[in-house]
Amino acid sequence: MHAQGPVLSLRGISKRFGALVANDDISLELGAGEVLALLGENGAGKSTLMSILFGHYTADAGSITVFGRPLPPGHPKAALAAGIGMVHQHFTLADNLSVLDNVLIGTEPAWQPFSRRRQARQRLLDVARRFGLPVQPEARIGDLSVGERQRVEILKALYRGARILILDEPTAVLTPQESEALFDTLAQMVRDGLSIIFISHKLPEVLRVSHRVAVLRNGRLVAQAPTAQVTQAQLALWMVGHAVQAPQRAPAVRVGAVVCALHQVSTQQAGAGTSRDALETASLRLHAGEIVAIAGVSGNGQVALAELLSGMRRAASGRVQLMGRPFPPVPARLVSEGVARIPEDRHAVGVVADLPVWENVVAERLRTPAFSRRLLPGLRWIRRAAARAQAQRVQDAFDVRGAGLDAPARSLSGGNMQKLILGRSLLAPADAQGATHAPRLIVAHQPTWGLDIGAVAYVQQQLIDARDAGAAVLLISDDLDEVLDLGDRVAVMHGGHLGTPRPAAEWTREAIGLAMAGTDTGPATPPRIEP
Repeated sequence: MHAQGPVLSLRGISKRFGALVANDDISLELGAGEVLALLGENGAGKSTLMSILFGHYTADAGSITVFGRPLPPGHPKAALAAGIGMVHQHFTLADNLSVLDNVLIGTEPAWQPFSRRRQARQRLLDVARRFGLPVQPEARIGDLSVGERQRVEILKALYRGARILILDEPTAVLTPQESEALFDTLAQMVRDGLSIIFISHKLPEVLRVSHRVAVLRNGRLVAQAPTAQVTQAQLALWMVGHAVQAPQRAPAVRVGAVVCALHQVSTQQAGAGTSRDALETASLRLHAGEIVAIAGVSGNGQVALAELLSGMRRAASGRVQLMGRPFPPVPARLVSEGVARIPEDRHAVGVVADLPVWENVVAERLRTPAFSRRLLPGLRWIRRAAARAQAQRVQDAFDVRGAGLDAPARSLSGGNMQKLILGRSLLAPADAQGATHAPRLIVAHQPTWGLDIGAVAYVQQQLIDARDAGAAVLLISDDLDEVLDLGDRVAVMHGGHLGTPRPAAEWTREAIGLAMAGTDTGPATPPRIEP
């Protein structure tokens, strides 16, 4: 700890939500000019602890001092006044306003007869120069890249005089080049005496930027250590309580026929304007026994691609084929044709939160003869015994824990909810002859987003196993490490345009970062699809 003493001290912080102990007697200190990495699985208590520090929650027990003074609990304004700033993973910026307007929001009384914009603009530029965060005050937020928007979020906190900065998953949506720029900024902040709490699941980044690590598990502080004395394996062990087996992936050796092909596909009519969530003349071939991974900054057409291949969106032009035949843009038909989907938002579209687990398992096949019988138009008899038996198979095979078959899906943790979705997608029910059929095509959109390190390894291994069993896997992910670790071929999306996939070994992180920024997307020759 620094000789002048801690700038932030948390003592005996505890917080309960009913029977759940979110924080259990946690004590932490942060020194001047120190970067403290705060680690833990989902549900470990990180968000609750930071919410208490920032005044969104009030602790049931314990105290906080900032620069030697007690911090009044439950008052965000008090935290801001004490010099605490927070940059959330999901930005809180108004797209239709300028950089300067976004920075000034909340800093001036609404009744003030005039705004000191000239002085504020100069002060913003001074702060930006001091910390190496170049901005154009008049630029519209909606016109900025993700990295530039994050820069504005950091400037918002620094403009308000923050001396302690909390960064929540700061590189989650950045290109490698933008991440490098952020690390340079953090180094400048530390040189200037600022203190930083760095929350991230990317362990290589933690080891690179932090001076010290603190690990939470099940609401308790289980470990603290200087970063120089720990390894990735040790951090993972502390986070989950046991050794984590990394996914075992060998190069694809049995690449088969084309399962799905896109030729010059657009999802928006010509002349309809531009959209960040649309495909523009995209061409792609997905082969059996291969993982094609799509990298890119969120909002560059990934949702359109995933929804197109899940039957939730139609092509406005171009051709899509499944097993050499026209692609049926109907979700139920695609399920019967062997297309499995792992949606981006498991809570919003992956499950029906209030329905029991067993119904969620069979939801996509509920109208098939295996699980129901038609009585009258619009009326079906549900084969509950068969549906529950299938749900039990999924629960057993994919180790879905934390809830019985009759419990609502909302009671599952994020990792177990994702296991349910995986099981539903990958474990098809037996047909009339008792045979089961593995999926031909798997569309996995952000399959490990928000999961803890153990659940990430499990999900990734299931995708590898499905590939090895002969499925064509389309992996769409914001996590560049995941893209490079799992993809046999890798392509980049930018502005709705899909670059030609190249073997993963041909990519460098620098090249892929440039492509994500739109500088280079590789060869543009589309694959030819026979009519």
